[in-house]
Amino acid sequence: MKPLPEIKIYPKRPSLDERPLDKRVGLIILATDHTSEPDFRRMVASEGIGVYVARIPYANPTTPENLRKMQPALTAGAALILPDEKLDAICYSCTSASVVIGDAEIEAAIQAAKPGVPVVTPPMAGMRGLNALRVRRISILTPYTVETSRPMATYFAARGFEIASFTCLGFEDDREMARIQPTALVDLARQATHPQADALFVSCTALRGVLAVTGMEQAIGRPVVTSNQATAWNCLRLCSDERPRPEFGRLMTLPLPHD
Repeated sequence: MKPLPEIKIYPKRPSLDERPLDKRVGLIILATDHTSEPDFRRMVASEGIGVYVARIPYANPTTPENLRKMQPALTAGAALILPDEKLDAICYSCTSASVVIGDAEIEAAIQAAKPGVPVVTPPMAGMRGLNALRVRRISILTPYTVETSRPMATYFAARGFEIASFTCLGFEDDREMARIQPTALVDLARQATHPQADALFVSCTALRGVLAVTGMEQAIGRPVVTSNQATAWNCLRLCSDERPRPEFGRLMTLPLPHD
């Protein structure tokens, strides 16, 4: 073996950019999540926006009790995303848990680790998306059981939306929800949309709804808002990315409304 060369320290330190990427989005997802990361890579991540992910413990079945158990892990999960560095937005990617725990409680838990960061939840983003589309009468489609769907109906009704119809699929395992074929979602959207509804909200970050949203809109002739589409749109607008992305539905062509 030949002698190793002397290891030298380069005498001049390279200059540093302020950030590797201009904008930073944090994403807190369930340990069992198959869908949020690919969707955020598809819709949010770019040469100017980085997406940084933390997973928190979660165990099926998807019941209000199990969903509520995630709340104590939110602060620790947020703290693991680029510690001591500023984020432009942070999303907790679970629709059903967000309505059970509450948007304000989720915001407080995340901001305990990331003070001042704008917090996005799927139902909050969905509500903003429906407001941006200027619709009030909606149909809702979820993959959950009736027990887990009921808080979702209460959430939107309490925010002034008229629910023309509500359809759920009875699934209890989010890993199975992620395996529902996007083409099946198009057919389900057609069946679940009430004739008098102005739009359809498709709940659940596990669903691959982003791959089906334009097909669903064509099938029902109305706007469709899905959980991951809405959170991606909300995070993009918080990062000052206003580019229209019609390939991800009508919502992705609109600005973020003022609350």
